[in-house]
Amino acid sequence: MTRPDASLDHVTPYDRLAFSDVQVEHLLATGEHSRELIAYFGETEYRKLASLVRTARESPLPADAPRVVIVPGIMGSNLGSTRTAPLPNDVLWLDPVDIEMGHLKRLRLPATSPIVSLGIVLYSYLRLKLHLRIAGCAPVFHDYDWRLGIDELGRGLAARLEKEDGARLMVVAHSMGGLVSRAAMATASGRKVKRVVLLGTPNFGSFAPVQALRGTYAVVRKIARLAETQSAELLAADIFSTFPSLYHLLPLSEVSPKLDFFDPASWPASGPQPDVRLLEHARKLGKSLAPGDERFAVIVGAGQETVTRAKRVGNEFQYTITRHGDGTVPTACAVLPGASTYYTTVAHSELARDEVVARSIADLLHTGTTKRLKSKLARPGAAEARITDAELRRTHTEKVRWAGLEADARRVFLQTLNEPPKLRLRLPVAKKKVAHKNPRRRK
Repeated sequence: MTRPDASLDHVTPYDRLAFSDVQVEHLLATGEHSRELIAYFGETEYRKLASLVRTARESPLPADAPRVVIVPGIMGSNLGSTRTAPLPNDVLWLDPVDIEMGHLKRLRLPATSPIVSLGIVLYSYLRLKLHLRIAGCAPVFHDYDWRLGIDELGRGLAARLEKEDGARLMVVAHSMGGLVSRAAMATASGRKVKRVVLLGTPNFGSFAPVQALRGTYAVVRKIARLAETQSAELLAADIFSTFPSLYHLLPLSEVSPKLDFFDPASWPASGPQPDVRLLEHARKLGKSLAPGDERFAVIVGAGQETVTRAKRVGNEFQYTITRHGDGTVPTACAVLPGASTYYTTVAHSELARDEVVARSIADLLHTGTTKRLKSKLARPGAAEARITDAELRRTHTEKVRWAGLEADARRVFLQTLNEPPKLRLRLPVAKKKVAHKNPRRRK
């Protein structure tokens, strides 16, 4: 499949680096293309991955090793167009060169040009795969077009699971990938799966997609810094608001009882607006997700600064930030009734990269339990901060000239896209009780 617009058939360094996980593992083992891989991963990460690859190759795989399908989170798969060899595929997400040129608009749905998934974002997930391989598992990746609805993506994963041997079939899923997995588990194919481990999955939603649709989320704002002529608000209104997946991640009534995010009237009239049709469709998602049962284990993050509440203040949202979450998903949103629960202080974007978490996952896959993580949540404290849409729109406004950045600065920019603004959290001021001379009896 080739793109219809030949003028866009340029090849960038990010297209040339779009190797599969199997290719990258080979390159790490042999030392080939080390200069390019160090520029992409950073020297420390490159050496860590090379060491893991060598250890994995030296570790015999048991004959009864569980087949583990790793499902990434939203934005965890590369998206772009296929091209005819010898040209490499054209990576659009995440290629700063294409974004700088305004090509991100090709992600808008419904699609005007063929966009497909082009493999996993390896910086985020290759460590996990290698750790599981060393622990005696047979892991494989399931990449997908994360713009689409979770119901549709669940059917795609179910079709993948149907082709796998069901003897010891298991799933490990990060973030939105956990909802995709729950959608697949609700099908006949999903019943083949013996164990499921969810990492930071927003089972009851998250406030991050609210901000993404408003153009105030850190990822959207940082991406807009790369786009020469597009603002974060324009990207949210014209592109991100067309993704069904974002609507499927909105907070449910259990964690936002006073503000119904699936009701268009709850959204401020100013700024980017959600798609009414997609809101209505997303409200029905819960019926298509498998509930938690004895096969499920969830690893929940806590202790990181996270948006845990939102309310309307005038014509904008005001967000409350506490340490009751993993930086992206509130702790209360990641639990799943019926599943065993374990807690960590690892940040959301690091859950699939952390060694202790990876070893805990291996324990859960092999035995159904782990002692490496706590099964009870420590109280994270009552400190909080508040920030509004207007205040967030004053962050990440300066444009970035990609060609002018040093290699290390480019790598750090991409690897820290998900870092939220740092705020000073304070204990809320206690309200003083006012004594009345003639108090009236409450009815």
